[in-house]
Amino acid sequence: MKQLLSIAMIGIWTSGALAHSPLEGTTPANEATVAQLPSEIVMNFKGDIRLTRVGMTHADHPSVDLDLDSFDGFISSYAIPVQSLGAGLYVIEWRGLGTDGHTMNGSFSFTVE
Repeated sequence: MKQLLSIAMIGIWTSGALAHSPLEGTTPANEATVAQLPSEIVMNFKGDIRLTRVGMTHADHPSVDLDLDSFDGFISSYAIPVQSLGAGLYVIEWRGLGTDGHTMNGSFSFTVE
């Protein structure tokens, strides 16, 4: 009985994990140092996701929400325009909804020299 329960729990856990669309890569890369801020940040997900909020924080400036109005529906790659706030550490925090209805969130950072 314990073995059957263990197998069932593993099956439930792995099917839930496969249903999500984790962040696969970003440009600039997480913890990268770049000479200048690109005109857009790129976020690539393993599967389709609908971003609901992306915030950008720089040094002592308050977080600003990046414009997601040009994106519609569930997609796996986002190129989001950004405005430079100068040299320093940038932190990007995101929230989204997977096609399975689960909420997801995460963050990454990079430094502009």
